[in-house]
Amino acid sequence: MNLDRYIDLIKSGEVVAFPTETVYGLGTDAWNPDAIAKVFKIKGRPSDNPLIVHISDEAQIEDFALDIPDHAHRLIKAFWPGPLTLVLHKKPEVLDAVTAGLNTVALRMPEHPLALSLIKETGALVAPSANKSGSPSPTKAAHVFADFGDDFPVIDGEATRIGLESTVVDLTESFPAILRPGSISRKQIEEVLDTFVEESFFHHIEKPRSPGQKYSHYKPKAEVRWLSDDETMHNSKALYLVQSSSVESKNIIVYHNDLTLMARELYDRFREADIEGFTSVVIERFERKSPIAEALMNRISKAISN
Repeated sequence: MNLDRYIDLIKSGEVVAFPTETVYGLGTDAWNPDAIAKVFKIKGRPSDNPLIVHISDEAQIEDFALDIPDHAHRLIKAFWPGPLTLVLHKKPEVLDAVTAGLNTVALRMPEHPLALSLIKETGALVAPSANKSGSPSPTKAAHVFADFGDDFPVIDGEATRIGLESTVVDLTESFPAILRPGSISRKQIEEVLDTFVEESFFHHIEKPRSPGQKYSHYKPKAEVRWLSDDETMHNSKALYLVQSSSVESKNIIVYHNDLTLMARELYDRFREADIEGFTSVVIERFERKSPIAEALMNRISKAISN
């Protein structure tokens, strides 16, 4: 795909949506305050919600971060490029608009070839999810068009491979801490670091170090709730996402405990529910046996919370 148009737009201070392996990002120059302001305006994003800087080369970390610890190098070697974001101490010149005024900066190197090709030509990009703030994240170009209109500049990389946002790990405290779960699990990170890793995503945070910590996210207009133990799936106005059922239909989607597939499709199902006029999305509980399970539980819980 020829990216010249999108590269020129970003270099001129505009905003472009592009695919990563997780979700589509709303990308612009990480050093351009006016361009970053456009991202916040387009999304309707609160200014105290920090952005993740996307890079294409490990050397770019030194443009943004101070005191890069050994833990960071280990995780980079194991998981970059890929769905892992690292929170590190920032350099003074990093824009406050990027970090929400914090002394830390979040960095990741996406795996998607189109994302990497774009960033190699434009330089580092901030790239929150390419959706209206609070609504389901986009996993297809069609989702971005639905939120921002058919004329919005979108690099179409088809459906994303993972479908949930990256794991975010804070490396600025005594112990590494997961601020947002993703497809890379706590167990995988602990195996690489050979140390205890905290989980810091269960409670409301007043000053978030990572997207997904403070605000209600990922919600469709339809109510999202868990399937109760004695509930029958007879409500034609509900979209059911379940693990095992003898019946599959337009409004009963069966995943047979394939949580990777469920994660990939979750936001698409949320959007489908609104398009089809379902009043609720009802989800059967599942066991947390796969690496993606914690992230999937987190996103569903965020969609349920008020």
